[in-house]
Amino acid sequence: MAGARGVLQALLVAAFLLLAANAAAAVTVEGSTTPEPDNIQPLSTLKIDAARVMMDAGSVIHASPELLGADGEDSAWVAVNFTTPAPTADHWIALFSPANFDLIMGGNQSDARISAEGDDEAPAGLPMAPIKYKFANISPNFMSSGSGNISFLLINQRYDYAFGLFSGGKDNPQLVAVSNKISFANPKAPVFPRLSQGKEWNEMAVTWTSGYNVDEAYPFVEWRMTGDDDARRTPAGTLTYTRGHLCGKPANAEGYRDPGFIHTAFLKNLWPNREYTYRIGHELPDGTRVWGKSYTFRAPPSPGQASLQRVVIFGDMGLGQSDGSNELAGFQPGAQVTTERLIEDLPNYDAVFHIGDLSYANGFLAQWDQFTAQIEPVASRVPYMVASGNHERTSRDTGGFYNGDDSHGECGVPAETYFYAPAENRGKFWYAADYGMFRFCVGDTEHDWRPGTEQHAFRDRCFAAADRKHQPWLVFAAHRPLGYSSNDFYAKEGSFSEPMGRSLQPLWQKHRVDLAVYGHVHNYERTCPVYENTCTAAPADTKNGTATYSGALGGTIHVVAGTGGAKLKGYAGGDWPQWSVARNESYGYVKLTARDHSRLEFEFIRSDDGAVLDAFAIERDYKDILACAVDACDPHTLAN
Repeated sequence: MAGARGVLQALLVAAFLLLAANAAAAVTVEGSTTPEPDNIQPLSTLKIDAARVMMDAGSVIHASPELLGADGEDSAWVAVNFTTPAPTADHWIALFSPANFDLIMGGNQSDARISAEGDDEAPAGLPMAPIKYKFANISPNFMSSGSGNISFLLINQRYDYAFGLFSGGKDNPQLVAVSNKISFANPKAPVFPRLSQGKEWNEMAVTWTSGYNVDEAYPFVEWRMTGDDDARRTPAGTLTYTRGHLCGKPANAEGYRDPGFIHTAFLKNLWPNREYTYRIGHELPDGTRVWGKSYTFRAPPSPGQASLQRVVIFGDMGLGQSDGSNELAGFQPGAQVTTERLIEDLPNYDAVFHIGDLSYANGFLAQWDQFTAQIEPVASRVPYMVASGNHERTSRDTGGFYNGDDSHGECGVPAETYFYAPAENRGKFWYAADYGMFRFCVGDTEHDWRPGTEQHAFRDRCFAAADRKHQPWLVFAAHRPLGYSSNDFYAKEGSFSEPMGRSLQPLWQKHRVDLAVYGHVHNYERTCPVYENTCTAAPADTKNGTATYSGALGGTIHVVAGTGGAKLKGYAGGDWPQWSVARNESYGYVKLTARDHSRLEFEFIRSDDGAVLDAFAIERDYKDILACAVDACDPHTLAN
């Protein structure tokens, strides 16, 4: 018996060691390492599981016009008028789609009229979250008269709409009236194209959303070089996703909404810097065609080509609402102003890199359509390149590097479907992009990046593939800071970056990466050229009011630009680390301008007014890239 116990103990020890080894091999980092308590999706604060149908004969709500988009518009304003006999500050109006949400909730209106005394018990729970909402008392005189009117901006999202009037506030919502239905003339119409660079520099991907599956209508893009008479047509592939693709609530529950179909066509063999006109379309079985709007874009320059090239970079924007829907107040207060600045500045840049935390849908999937509508004026005209952030990907026990639930069940699926990026695998959202004199290597910080991983090997290849004679400006972009940040949490942790993020410094140094730009932290910060906490260069002089680094940098300049629109954050107290040379708590974005192979200009532009809040330039020749720096030279050989 003692021998048997000994064998059993030995087996248990061996099993424990095996489990420990497996756990060590699959290290994940808890998402709580960078808590973001302010980033709570306002729709999640509605206790929709407690909602009840309590139809009130004295309460009425009506929306007009009932038909939208008769002339092909993909968005329209709707006026909502409402009356209730006992107005309170807890009344609110919500937009729902599809319009029959109340039938699913508790039968039709006629047999769901339940008295306020509660003689009958209504089934609890809304089947779906609203798309947006406003409190009724924002309408003047509502509290005194019980009547009000407000306006909502609706976009074409493939289904009809209805408004609900609720009492009871967020905690005890009671549906007291439902409006008439509102619909777009063609709810399935192709909408909201977004461009991105393809896997080749002379290829543009066009992605859009519609209600047509391929068995209903064939998707394509009609396009021509500006000035040409003949147009070409390129077919598109089609993707979608279902509840079964998602990883948890609310994304696969009350936050779920049918995403429709996402189409992507690849326009190939583009001429460098030439302007093209395009429009998205679908051919129906009878041969008729349904068209989207017409747009133009300019093809990228060829790799190494010297011409005026301007690129915008930022992270953490989110969704704004031009109709003032107050569910987003305090959530992404700068999203709309940044979007408007980008639209106004559109003639002055050529491409966008939005490096993670795109829509902050946080599991309420109708927000992805709203976000693509918001950025459409920009994304339909210039490549809109994206990176994966924690609010897109991080979901517990789904193979990511972080084990929180910042995506609230999305686990990357909507972002990786709604947006194309030239990655080998959309589930591993890292990729290279050549734009003239720039090479961009975009990382996926939601997957392991450390030495020895698949992603680390990709970054090594991506940097090494840059021909620095002709592509002198080498930029790394990713969501979480993998270098330097004075965010107060990082400072308290003592790392000044993501845990283990500094393990990449030898890679930056080996390939002489000029810039590393991050989001995630909602402020702006720039370092000196830095390696191992030490500034390796200082601006030699000031030209035209701009601090200029001349010659070899000897290190990488790290920039945090999580300033697209999400609520801003402060910095750690105490003295600044010597590597932190510029800080700002404003909404804005980075703009890089290359005019030739020897000068790169950097600006941080404030969204409110377009003012340049920080700027510097790099001037150098090719020999400066070849020059030795600490830990950045190959070992000498006998040939030397």
